Amino acid sequence: MTESARDKDSVLEAHAENRAIASLLAANPDAVTDATYDRNELTLTIAKDQIRAACKTVQTAGYNFLEDVTCVDWYPSEPRFQVTYHILSHSLKERVRLIAFVDSVDPTIDSITQVWPSANFYEREVWDLFGVRFHEHPSLRRIMMPEEWKGHPLRKDYPVEGYR
Repeated sequence: MTESARDKDSVLEAHAENRAIASLLAANPDAVTDATYDRNELTLTIAKDQIRAACKTVQTAGYNFLEDVTCVDWYPSEPRFQVTYHILSHSLKERVRLIAFVDSVDPTIDSITQVWPSANFYEREVWDLFGVRFHEHPSLRRIMMPEEWKGHPLRKDYPVEGYR
């Protein structure tokens, strides 16, 4: 598993034995919209409305630890935001990166706190700094910026000196 594969079909074929891939394809083949494998890192793009189910599926497949949830702002491109989930399996000694794209018109994606409660603070951070809302999050409120802060400072269209 050392060679690179940058298109979905090649990755899914070359790594069909990977537990994350096999489980996701068995559960819902349409959930995986893209895949890359580069530098021993597997990245699966998941349809945004399937992210919670995909996380539950990989968790059931043996990926037991949510390392991080983060975001990238691809402004001015649409979909604008890339929400990224880094997930680890201690028993398999493997990592998988799940990504979902969220548009700027309705920057909302399902919360995965029901799957991994540790996602709570990561999702709050993404909301606070990027403005991506997590549907059904138990307590989505600011975590880094003061409550009265206007806007989301890691958005690429946020003014350098803030709103005045």
